[in-house]
Amino acid sequence: MFLTGTFLLLIPLILSLIGTELVRCYSDRLGLMDHPGERKIHSTAIPRSGGIAIFWSMALPLGGFALLAGMLQEPVLLHKLPASIQVYVPGLLAHRPLALILLVSTLAIHILGLCDDRKSLSAPVKLFWQILIAAGLVIGGEMIEPGGFRILTLLDHLFPGGIFVSGLISVVWLVLLTNAFNFMDNMDGLSAGVAAICATMFFIAALLNGQWFICGLLLIYLGATVGFLWHNFPPAKIFMGDGGSLVLGFFLAALTIRTTYYSAPARWYALLMPLIVTAVPLYDLIVVCVVRLRRGRSPMVGDTNHFSHRLARQGFSKRGAVLVIYAVTLSCGLAAPLLARADAVSAILISTQCLSTLTVIGILERVGEHTQ
Repeated sequence: MFLTGTFLLLIPLILSLIGTELVRCYSDRLGLMDHPGERKIHSTAIPRSGGIAIFWSMALPLGGFALLAGMLQEPVLLHKLPASIQVYVPGLLAHRPLALILLVSTLAIHILGLCDDRKSLSAPVKLFWQILIAAGLVIGGEMIEPGGFRILTLLDHLFPGGIFVSGLISVVWLVLLTNAFNFMDNMDGLSAGVAAICATMFFIAALLNGQWFICGLLLIYLGATVGFLWHNFPPAKIFMGDGGSLVLGFFLAALTIRTTYYSAPARWYALLMPLIVTAVPLYDLIVVCVVRLRRGRSPMVGDTNHFSHRLARQGFSKRGAVLVIYAVTLSCGLAAPLLARADAVSAILISTQCLSTLTVIGILERVGEHTQ
């Protein structure tokens, strides 16, 4: 399993390292250059085509394994595999349809992001398509397997219409986390680094639960993200654009739905794990939207009031601000994978740790006036 995991991590990592450099060279021809502007913090034009490398670094390995799974249905090929690997083939085949619909949905969100990168789309149009794609994933997943991409499936039998409430919450969660990572893409290395930290926490949770297929997908995600981060860490040579940030948020949100948090004898508070792990990007999304609405602005129109921007205005370098947010993200989510095995007291301590970290962020955010 260690060798398989290493393989799953290294393939997208190498693809992303090479792919990011390739798309950077062709960004101008593709019309994917990010020019300085009123709401920009860079002074020169920088390519924003990194999302192409991120997506295909995940899509090619995932598509390749889906193709391999189909070939393994042939008894002749199956019997040639070592016995230690044969035992995982039925699970791989069972997950193949869900993996394919996730790949198609992620491609759709990637195309939406690229369209916005080339020619800015209005906020209502972007939100409409995000909801449509998220709903397509939830409904399509349900057609393949009950609860395929639905969160809180325990609601199904609690009251009439519970399945529809679960589906609605799932769509909201997908759109919310997609935009949270889109909003986090406001400083070099920020969104990709936070995504890598969150994915690592979810990987630990899936590993503890023995969800090997989800572990594999998270390793592919990590490899693609870290490979891009090599080029994107401050000072960035390339940006991911919406074609990358939407993909990072959407794919991770889908995997959080597939990760098991609650099963007997686990307590209900295990369901809080995805909220705790992604607390920092969600907090930044909510606070920025509230600030914009209070000023009579659209919450979907960018500005420089994110936590990272305020840290920079207080004297932090870009790299310093990004590293601080990495640290608080890790502080919030580090113990979260243990929630499924925690007792009530441990769960309270883990939740208090997260709330304390967010409180520190809140205090830092209120140092000085919102000037932008």
